[in-house]
Amino acid sequence: MKRTFDLLVSLLLLVILSPVILIIAVLIKYKIGSPIFYVQMRPGLNEKPFTLYKFRSMNNQHDIHGRPLPDHLRLTRFGKTLRKLSLDELPQLVNVVKGDLSLVGPRPLLMEYLPLYTKDQARRHLVRPGITGWAQVNGRNSLTWEKKFELDNWYVNNRSFLLDVKILLRTIKKVIRTEGINSSSHVTMSPFKGTVLNEREKQG
Repeated sequence: MKRTFDLLVSLLLLVILSPVILIIAVLIKYKIGSPIFYVQMRPGLNEKPFTLYKFRSMNNQHDIHGRPLPDHLRLTRFGKTLRKLSLDELPQLVNVVKGDLSLVGPRPLLMEYLPLYTKDQARRHLVRPGITGWAQVNGRNSLTWEKKFELDNWYVNNRSFLLDVKILLRTIKKVIRTEGINSSSHVTMSPFKGTVLNEREKQG
């Protein structure tokens, strides 16, 4: 039932939002440049890698050594608007159609984080990742990593169709209010370094 719902809703949204998606793509090409899409490998169900699609919100500026500038320097004004309205996530509807993502589930994070999870935190990969999730409607990037993983595991243990509908409705409300987009000290979220390391840093 969940997969059928995901497929029908994502296909419907792709059709309805196709003019918006086209306009955003043209604006990114004009304001930020190529490529239009941000493509990255992420871990999916059972940690199986897949290619995630997003609209690009940062430029390609580098320092004199050829290294990318910090995120806050590369994030354009137009890119901030895309993120504020969560429009950069629209291409992930294609991931839902392909079966890489669900509409609702723990957000797919970086491949490099896999060895850093505790056994309990790694349970977030027992379900298909999602465009939005329980952590996103309960704080999003304003939460600590540990709290986000705690909420992800709560979803894994309590998932249901009615809960997914509740999360989707709360997501719409969050997007309209643009709540929890950024953490207090980073453009999005500071890198996850592992729970043990984070605890040591707090004590030190």
